Amino acid sequence: MEPIPEDWQRGVVIVAHPDDIEYGCAAAVARWTAQGKDVRYVLVTRGEAGIEGVPPAECGPLREAEQLRSARVVGVTEVEFLGLRDGTVEYCPALRAAIAGAIRRHRPEIVVTLTHHEAVVPGRRNSADHRAVGLAALDAIADAANEWIFPDLPEPRWSGVRWAAVTGPSGHTHAADVTATVDLAVASLAEHARYLAALSDVPVAEQAAAQVEMATGPKPGFPAPRAVGFELFSF
Repeated sequence: MEPIPEDWQRGVVIVAHPDDIEYGCAAAVARWTAQGKDVRYVLVTRGEAGIEGVPPAECGPLREAEQLRSARVVGVTEVEFLGLRDGTVEYCPALRAAIAGAIRRHRPEIVVTLTHHEAVVPGRRNSADHRAVGLAALDAIADAANEWIFPDLPEPRWSGVRWAAVTGPSGHTHAADVTATVDLAVASLAEHARYLAALSDVPVAEQAAAQVEMATGPKPGFPAPRAVGFELFSF
């Protein structure tokens, strides 16, 4: 397994919900920001349907604030929320246009997103929002570069994306050594305290450590004790 390319300066991580990045990928983000790279986050929703018993009007601002704090832990200061409705995101031209606009605004060299595959692991189905956003993020890279697709977007086209990196539990072709940044990733996930507390009675710090441990284990053929795996596409 090859190391993920790191000869780039600006990257954008595009996901559906607050906390999506923190389940492992934030360890790679912390590595990159420590190298002086400019990494930005684009969240398609505010995660307002994510906490049982907490109405969306209350949950959205809460989860947005948790995401902003979480991003700062790993050196990310620019976070954009596109404001689509949590739980009802559909793969469609409107979603591609919204993400293409974000790519044009942020002008990255690499786009990182979550897996769009039907199952995250055998027997465990991926969420509808994750599937829609992951696939649309990949397609929006070409959309952002084409002046005739979504010509009503106000941003000038951007054809500077060189790679897309899809992270998930399997299908890895490349990896990043995150041995030195696992602790930051745990702290970043722990900032989603209200969300994690609603998921389990296990203390938030223990949940965060266990989730990051699971996501950043050794990868076959990659010489690092802790790593984040990616499926890499070139553009």
